[in-house]
Amino acid sequence: MIKTFNLDKKVILITGGYGYLGKAITESLLYHGAKVYVLGRDKNKFLNCFGDSHKDSLFFEYCDISSTEDIKITFKNIFEKNNKIDVLINNAFYSKGKSPEDMTDDEWSTGIDGTLSSVFRCIREIIPYFKTKGGKIINVSSMYGLVAPQFDVYDDFEQFLNPPHYGAAKAGIIQLTKYYASFLGNLGINVNSVTPGPFPSLEVQKSEMFIKKLENKTSLKRIGKPEDLAGAFVFLSSEMSDFITGQNIIIDGGWTIK
Repeated sequence: MIKTFNLDKKVILITGGYGYLGKAITESLLYHGAKVYVLGRDKNKFLNCFGDSHKDSLFFEYCDISSTEDIKITFKNIFEKNNKIDVLINNAFYSKGKSPEDMTDDEWSTGIDGTLSSVFRCIREIIPYFKTKGGKIINVSSMYGLVAPQFDVYDDFEQFLNPPHYGAAKAGIIQLTKYYASFLGNLGINVNSVTPGPFPSLEVQKSEMFIKKLENKTSLKRIGKPEDLAGAFVFLSSEMSDFITGQNIIIDGGWTIK
């Protein structure tokens, strides 16, 4: 049997699917035929992002990933509407605090919870829906889960500095991915992660000097565009990746090979 990137009839859930990178991922999944549920807390942001396009294939579901009960209810509602869930993409996170020296205990805990523990909660709650027919889980890490920030990049741009709890949590996501890939493999459940490199938001891109610094740290001498990232999620959601699990796909323009 020839396997393809066709996502027809697949029901895919993505947390934070209306953000800067989430939008591109969502649109690519839709283009390849998926039925996509964007999980988030702000329906207005969803509507501003997508309008009323894809009425038959794109849906918003309220879900606060800080709440186990919210996650349980959301997954149950979607399953009851479709009698299946095929893919879960853990893309959303929340955090607070920036300073490596002055970060409070509360800021640290919030960042770890919003970046790592929230992913754990979503993985745990999707397992019952994947136990009988299998499924795919795709987690989003970061290049700073693999390497330390190069702090010279942030000279004169401290407002963009990557905080310590973010990288620590994103490193945890890679290990969590491997753990659950091993634990769930006998049930036909694939668990992989995608690690973006420098994909600064449109607001950050207004700082031309900072962007030049980012570009110079990559092998390709440019920052990532959202569409550079989306293909990995289509691949990992499709039948083409059925024998891939526990892996981390790095999309960073060569930042981490140096």
